[in-house]
Amino acid sequence: MAKDAKVEEEHIYTIPLRATKRAPRWRRSKRAVAEIRAYLAQHLSAEPDMVKLDSSINEHIWKRGSSNPPSRILVRAMKFEDGVVEAEIAAES
Repeated sequence: MAKDAKVEEEHIYTIPLRATKRAPRWRRSKRAVAEIRAYLAQHLSAEPDMVKLDSSINEHIWKRGSSNPPSRILVRAMKFEDGVVEAEIAAES
């Protein structure tokens, strides 16, 4: 979590990842992580490089390998005063 910054917004999002099916089979999990970052940047009005993903999100996406990510993921995102967005997995599905 960001130090010395107060939480400005906090949301729980269900992020659809079905669009990863358009990526080559061996690149789907990598694209899913990029889509999560882009989704949060768009919905929380932040730059994509200011979105920090917790390792639990990465582990959840990659646990079935690079070619078979989940079709959706539940994420808890917090935007801080300094513009940083931090996200973690909200529930195991």
